[in-house]
Formats: sequence, C-alpha cells, structure tokens
Amino acid sequence: MTTRRIALLPGDGIGAEVISAAIRVLDAAGFEAEYLRGDVGWHYWCTEGDALPARTVELLRRCDAALFGAITSKPGDEAAAELAPALRSRGLKYSSPIVRLRQLFDLHTALRPCRAYPGNPRNIRDDIDIVVFRENTEGLYGGIEWHPMPESVARAMADETHGHPAKMRRWFDAGLDNVALSTRFISRAGCERIVRAAFQYAVKNDRRRVTLLEKPNVLRETGGLFTRVFRQIAAEFPTIEAREANVDSACMQMVTDPVRFHVVVAENMFGDIVSDLAAGLVGGLGFAPSANIGDRFAVFEPTHGSAPDIAGRGIANPIAAILAARMMLEWLGEHEIAARVESAVASLIADGLVNTPDVAGPEAPGTTESITRQLIERLAHQPA
Repeated sequence: MTTRRIALLPGDGIGAEVISAAIRVLDAAGFEAEYLRGDVGWHYWCTEGDALPARTVELLRRCDAALFGAITSKPGDEAAAELAPALRSRGLKYSSPIVRLRQLFDLHTALRPCRAYPGNPRNIRDDIDIVVFRENTEGLYGGIEWHPMPESVARAMADETHGHPAKMRRWFDAGLDNVALSTRFISRAGCERIVRAAFQYAVKNDRRRVTLLEKPNVLRETGGLFTRVFRQIAAEFPTIEAREANVDSACMQMVTDPVRFHVVVAENMFGDIVSDLAAGLVGGLGFAPSANIGDRFAVFEPTHGSAPDIAGRGIANPIAAILAARMMLEWLGEHEIAARVESAVASLIADGLVNTPDVAGPEAPGTTESITRQLIERLAHQPA
C-alpha cells in the first residue's frame, strides 16, 4: 500500500500547537502517513514578501491532502509596514494564503460541520447538528478589488448605471484615490457545484432539509442567479425539502430555533459568517473544523484564528484541529480510524474533560497537552 503524503502547514500563533496535537492523535488512532512541513504564514510575508512561498505550493502538489493550522492576516497598509525594510519598495501586496490555496487548487467546497457534542457546557442545545456548505472560490472573497479605484473601471461602471449617474459622479468628485471597490462575482458553474454537493450530502447522510441563505431582494443579480440555480437543482432531489431564507433573517432563526437547519448552503462570505455563528451555538470556534475540498486535493483546518494572545502558553483548545484531521480521514476513505477519533473526542467532551479556558473560563486547568494526552489514552483503550 502506498504511504499517503500529508502536508503540514502550521502557520501562525497557536497553529503549530494544535496541528502537533492532531498528528499525535492520528498516530495513536493508527493512521500512517508521511508528513511534510510547508512554510506558510506571517513570518514568510515579513521576511520574504510572500505568505505562501512557491516552494510550499510545489510541495502541496506532491501531497494527497494538507492540514492547515491558523493564519494571521492584517489590512494592506499594516502588512506593508511589517515587511522587512529591503522589501518595502517593491510594491508587494499581502494576500491571505488560505484564500490563495483555495483558488490555486480550486478547493471549491468548504464543508463546515457544527455539531453539539453532549456534555459541552457551551452548547446552546445538545441536539444542534448543522452542516454548512460554503462556496469557496468566488463571491466577495474572490480577490477582485481595487484601491485606489482605476479610472477605467470607474468609467466603465458609470456607463452601466442605467440612469443613475449620480452614484458614480460622487466617486469622481471625491477623487478616485479615496474610493475602494470589492466585487462580488458568482458564476452558474460555481453555484451548481456547491448546491449539488449540499443536496448529495443530505441524501447520503439522511438529512431532510437543505436551506439556501442568500439576499436576492437586494443583491438582485448575484443573489438572483444563486437562487435560480438552487431551485433548479432542488428539483432533482424530490425527497429533500428545499428552503430559502434571507441570510440576515436566517441568522436570527439560527439563534432562536437552530434545529430547523440541517444542511445550509451559501456563497463565500455569507457562508463564512453563518458558519461562525453556528459554531457559537455548539461551544465556539474551538470545536469547529473545516474542510476545503476540490476534485483531487483538499485542505483541512480548524476555523479559529492564530490567537496570538495565547500562543506559546499551551492552553489552546486542540479539538477543532483534531476534528479537522478526522474530516481528512473521512475524505481519504479511512472511515474506521475516523470513527475511532470522533468516539474518543465525544467521550472526552461527555465526561467534561475538555476544560481549556475557552470552555471553562480563564482559570481553567485544561491545557493543549492534557486534552491531547487524554485522547491518546482513550484511543489506546478502545476495543479493537
């Protein structure tokens, strides 16, 4: 059997700590792989002018999947100010490495499960089990934006205002160096594959309902296209209930009645926001894993950030990273090992032993090491 090659991208802050914990748990569960470390993150932006060096991209092309830790991102002016002095005159612009990975490898489907494990004191309810399908390469995170606004872009948009020139005149009057523009682009192909993936998941996993979260009453063209595609594909799955909701209203409903949501599908930014909201219902980002899935490659990550305030203190909750590793096992077809890891996590939570500060408060005794060690012990004592 060919040994799988897994890229490790620890990134910034607590990323290295939680990824190390995840690998130790994978080893204890019996997963065998060759791990290759890739350079990524803020250090490489500051010292090389690239948070995702070309050597790391080439490494990923030789791997089966990747585990990603956490990343630090800052606005453009702050990023430029932290470059090494020798790099500051080169006109370099910072871009998020995880966003670039999604686009370089066409990781079109972001899968974000938000499950309440019984025993977690941070659960809003113990019966919440929401799976968010987030389109991962388009929308407002597509990276098509300008500051200052190029005059050619401004004039092209002014020509298309259809009787509303005053909207654009303000840009020219203010000076285009005072105008920034981010675009929300959505394609039919992008809509079709994320919506179909959501319905296929619902069928395979006995989920009764798929809900589209959009805003077509305001974002008429992009939201309208997404909604039309949703309705067309929903017709192919008559056994699954298809619902539509405005994303703002759905956020309120998700708080007041979260069990109405089974599978949720949304464009890039809406899916990002809603998945963090859903994570807050089931204990927070310390329990929220994510998969970035393409046709031949996938990157798995916890959804929390780099948490520089606790980096190096050994108190980061590793559960999200460990559950992300479990998702990787499922994607690789290692279903038995994945089930063992999830069983160990669920039992630890049920016994009240996930007690890092994000769960039990600032004086909590739990550490990254204590959680990891207890999971390893449980895996060792699981029946064969």
